Amino acid sequence: MTTRHYPSTIESRLSRRGVLGLGAGAAGAALLTACGSLGPGSSGSAKTVKFWDMMWGLTGYTPVAKKLALGYKPASGRPKASYQYIPWANFVQTFSSAVASKTGPAVSSGASYQALQFLRQGAIAPADDLIAKLDKEDFLPGTIEAMRYEGQYFAVPWQMDIRVLYYRKSLLERAGVAAPTDWDSLKAACVALRKQGRSGFGMQAGPATTVGGQQVLTMMFNNGGGMFDKDGKPDCVTDRNIETLEFLRELVSIGAIEKRYVSYTDQNLLTDVKSGKIAMTFIAPGYETNLPTADQADLVVASPLSGPHGDKGAYASINNLMMYTTTPSQQDSEAFLTYYLDHMKVLWQKGVVTALPVRQSIVDLPEFQANANMAKIAKEWQPVGKTHAALSPTPFPALNAVDGGQALAKFTQQIIQGAGTPRSQLESLQKGLESLVK
Repeated sequence: MTTRHYPSTIESRLSRRGVLGLGAGAAGAALLTACGSLGPGSSGSAKTVKFWDMMWGLTGYTPVAKKLALGYKPASGRPKASYQYIPWANFVQTFSSAVASKTGPAVSSGASYQALQFLRQGAIAPADDLIAKLDKEDFLPGTIEAMRYEGQYFAVPWQMDIRVLYYRKSLLERAGVAAPTDWDSLKAACVALRKQGRSGFGMQAGPATTVGGQQVLTMMFNNGGGMFDKDGKPDCVTDRNIETLEFLRELVSIGAIEKRYVSYTDQNLLTDVKSGKIAMTFIAPGYETNLPTADQADLVVASPLSGPHGDKGAYASINNLMMYTTTPSQQDSEAFLTYYLDHMKVLWQKGVVTALPVRQSIVDLPEFQANANMAKIAKEWQPVGKTHAALSPTPFPALNAVDGGQALAKFTQQIIQGAGTPRSQLESLQKGLESLVK
């Protein structure tokens, strides 16, 4: 079976954690020495448009992405591009050190809020001119505007990670229930599954992962709630959020959410989904690729649930491509990135990416539409996806610390363990966020 890599789930502790906490100079000169292979001489001359990229898909992703980048044929007088693979392990230090020493890339992929953090340090070049040239109508709703902060575009979106409800079709049929459509039917399905010794709300909330928090946020967003108000200020203790946590408490009480999930890793969750111990879970697109081929068709994406008040929502992160001020020229970076955006459909045509593309032209590809789960996610889940900011119309730099910090993780563990009341849990989250958002 092909090994699956999740930059925003299984590797979330690496791909998102701590960019804010580690400032540009935090890694120090010693780390620069350790990362010497990523210095200016390793990936092309000073006049090369250096593109640094992470592992974003299946094991075949990097060769395809590298070939795509190196296939760039610049206009006369413009520099060629080079490609450097950056491991998620220690990526924070790698980028921070490179930014501090001005030896970094001209263009890169990276964590969802990475560009916002480095923007504050003057290291990110604005993307306004590039976005002005793009066909905005080809981008899925909300993806372009999510790249705007204080009147300026800081990056260009290229794919979305979102938490969607997967269920084992055979297990629900065996329990005599249909795929849930709202909270009542979700609870009913969980009760029926529990009678057969199965969990209906699998979670991954170990201390080294952010997935559990994203699963909780999905339910909060599904009830019109969130962590921040429209001005980006922490606002956790609301009636809708309390109602959501009361529902999750019910799921804990009936065994749909099991106490052991408090220490679950990606492998724990996957093992239980494979074995049938977990029949439903909110997880990333393409999760079925982790199962044996014979079982993949049994793992199906449900439609978004309707919350108690008719709301629909799910946690999502919009991954982007960013340009840096360390470049031969801004025009060179834009020329390369324009090419890359126009040709990146090959990543989905080759099947090396399972994240959701943000361009309708890629969604419309026959190779994409052939996957019923992915087609459903694009059509039904993408329009209701919300970032950590949720109720705020724009993102803000502090979200990086929130995403990678411990406040949301501790909050999730309290829910699973049944520690305190919904109100006290939200009050604890509020304090944790206030310490990060200053």
